[in-house]
Amino acid sequence: MVRPELTVAAVIEQDGRYLMIEEYVSGQRVLNQPAGHVEPGETILDAVVRETWEEAAWQVTPEALLGVYYWPETSRGDCILRCAFSARAERHDAEQPLDDTIITTHWLTREELHGRREQLRSPLVLAAIDALRAGVRLPLSTIQHMPHA
Repeated sequence: MVRPELTVAAVIEQDGRYLMIEEYVSGQRVLNQPAGHVEPGETILDAVVRETWEEAAWQVTPEALLGVYYWPETSRGDCILRCAFSARAERHDAEQPLDDTIITTHWLTREELHGRREQLRSPLVLAAIDALRAGVRLPLSTIQHMPHA
């Protein structure tokens, strides 16, 4: 039985540019939104905030759910369920150390990302940006955390 890995991503736009991280994945330099796995005991929204802080040193406020993306088989053979959120950038700390695999951060336009699509970590990167640009905004209340049984 295939069990999807639950991941989150923050889509942060300022002046037509999107916050991206450049990181090493399996020895390759790739571009991605601040994103990662939901850790045990953590809410999905807490994971969005934590991942953005750890990977980009930005404190953010999630604003809306852009979509839930199911990718049944990545190039590495993973199965991913990704919740992408729009988020508002609140504060940056240039002194905050980034995760070890992070090279740097960038603010790039949709066109720049499309031109570098071979560097994108996955097709989910542009899918989430396109959802934001299309006006998709599902309320955060659509994410429900159930108590432990």
